[in-house]
Amino acid sequence: MSRSTSRVALLLAGALIAALVALVLIVTGVVAVTAGGDDESTASRGTLTPMEVFEQSAAGVVEVRASFPQAGAAGGGSGLGSGFLVSREGDIITNAHVVTRDGWDASAIVVVFRTQSGTDPASAQVSAELVGSDENSDVALLKIDPEDAPSLDPLPLGESASLRVGEPVTAIGNPLGLSFTVTSGIVSATGRNLTSPNGMVIPNGIQTDAAINSGNSGGPLIDSAGEVIGVNTQIMTQSGGSQGLGFAVPIETAVRVMDQFKATGEVSYAYLGASGHGLTAELAHVLGVEADHGLLVVRVTPGSPAAKADIRGGSREVLLQGQPFVVGGDVITAIDGHSIASSEELAAQIVQREPGETVTIDLVRGSQKLSVEATLAARET
Repeated sequence: MSRSTSRVALLLAGALIAALVALVLIVTGVVAVTAGGDDESTASRGTLTPMEVFEQSAAGVVEVRASFPQAGAAGGGSGLGSGFLVSREGDIITNAHVVTRDGWDASAIVVVFRTQSGTDPASAQVSAELVGSDENSDVALLKIDPEDAPSLDPLPLGESASLRVGEPVTAIGNPLGLSFTVTSGIVSATGRNLTSPNGMVIPNGIQTDAAINSGNSGGPLIDSAGEVIGVNTQIMTQSGGSQGLGFAVPIETAVRVMDQFKATGEVSYAYLGASGHGLTAELAHVLGVEADHGLLVVRVTPGSPAAKADIRGGSREVLLQGQPFVVGGDVITAIDGHSIASSEELAAQIVQREPGETVTIDLVRGSQKLSVEATLAARET
């Protein structure tokens, strides 16, 4: 054998020995194997399967049955939805539209827990008190006597701010009255502006393709770590059934509402007092506005934070392709550095802030670019 051939043989033998040593270390657990990439947020959410999420979480999910008075605007009847336990003191989160109808609160509410066998839900019925219902966020807080519950298994609450499109999620609820149904899918989109039952904007909504139907409302949307990241609230459909377009209120919003109900019995929201319509570059060009995006302010409420900050509304009306536009007002282009292009985006920025908080508002007024500060007030109920 030549010297060069002998050297190659030694190298191959050495590589084989190294590989065998590495394999032994991995098998014995001395060395851990990790997946490639640096996606810490996804890794930190866990790897539970939908089956494991259900087994871990179902005991903390409830069916919500609401009865409405026979007199008044509600017209009587009943409501069916879902909810989930968030404390050992008996606090339950659900949707406002499950327990409130036409401005009337339910006259009686019963929550049904899944029993150990899952075959006798009647034995797990518990009366619940409505602590508060907030139609602005479509979140309601219920309270049960902990001693009445068959078990107390509150679901751990996560956070939705770092959710990424494509992450797996699981929904548990009572679609169409089919108790304790589990469906799964992914996060289809984040940052959706949802519309609440009373027409207000719910910012940072989560879109999912996990099947959601009537009766899922108020149930939890759970990530693969087994933590609640949203409250299932509505679907977008042309047929009346699930079409893979479900939406959830972010858990941060639900917790904010819950905490305020527990502390004061009511929920407060910030208020600016300026309204208008979105401005595109094309519309701005036609109207002669020197901004390529923003909210063209039409009206400023007298005495409001916007008025005190000298934000100015429109002064005259023009017709554009037969449509009236009030022009001459300021254009709001950003709030605290967040770009604004529509009334929905303005509302989404304001609703996330607290009364008394001061925000910096970027404006275009004629040919000038200005920044003003406005101290937000509390919105009247």
